[in-house]
Amino acid sequence: MKKINNVLSILFIAVLSFTSCQEDDLTFGNIVTPSNIEVSVTYIDNDSESPAPGLGSGEIKLSATANNATAYHFVVQGQTKLQKSGSASHTFTMLGTNTYAVTVVAFGTGGASSSKTIEVDVLALYEPPADLLTMLTSNSSRTWKIASEVNKHFGLGPIGGAEFEYYGAAPGDKANSGMYDDRYTFNIDGTFTHNVGADGFVFGRDPLINELGGSGGTVNGADIEQYTFGSYTAQWVLTAPSGVETLSLTGIGFIGYYVGGNHSYQIFSRSADEMILRTTDGKGEFDWWFRLIPE
Repeated sequence: MKKINNVLSILFIAVLSFTSCQEDDLTFGNIVTPSNIEVSVTYIDNDSESPAPGLGSGEIKLSATANNATAYHFVVQGQTKLQKSGSASHTFTMLGTNTYAVTVVAFGTGGASSSKTIEVDVLALYEPPADLLTMLTSNSSRTWKIASEVNKHFGLGPIGGAEFEYYGAAPGDKANSGMYDDRYTFNIDGTFTHNVGADGFVFGRDPLINELGGSGGTVNGADIEQYTFGSYTAQWVLTAPSGVETLSLTGIGFIGYYVGGNHSYQIFSRSADEMILRTTDGKGEFDWWFRLIPE
């Protein structure tokens, strides 16, 4: 009888497990692949639309639609821009009129995806001034860091508002964040290296920082401190949309505090040994401010 009871118990557990698996399977839902991807290109000069190939800013806005799509990736010049809204901006810097491939990947339910590639002709005429290149790279290579010992070295404010309008960090205020030992090197050949320091930590916005694919970290309000992430190399370019000097980083490149977005930083002010940068986060909530000085 004892053996019979044991057998019945095993069969009962097996039935429960099978039922549980069936219930889990139901949560995946239908897998639907997006279709009919359409992509439009708008050329932007001085915040206004221009006819193709633009008037020389090199800036375009991409808009995509597709049936059954829940999110989009835009792949431009090796950069992947993740956008649920179906729109993204990009600035090209190669002088003259050049043709570029742009790939839009539309994602549906269950991870299904489809893609479409188009070609765009873009005119770029901007050449960075010599003093800006000298400031950024020392005409060879220059390493920068957050000016952690200075008042208002990191902060935020409303989009388009005054610098550090909502908050400006006091000296040493973010000592435990993982930001202060990060170093940002700009080389004259256009390469950018972000050395995260011996601790292997970076600092960013919750949950945007998870775009990096790192791990761990400590949640502190809307921040994630001491997020584990390795050093990396990317590319940098200088442009001047609407006459505003702008520093853009490729891929996931960022400075100071990860906020996603377009990875472009307006150079709000600069001198030979200091620059103040501004960028808008990926949620379109705030402008973020950074004061940098040379190593």
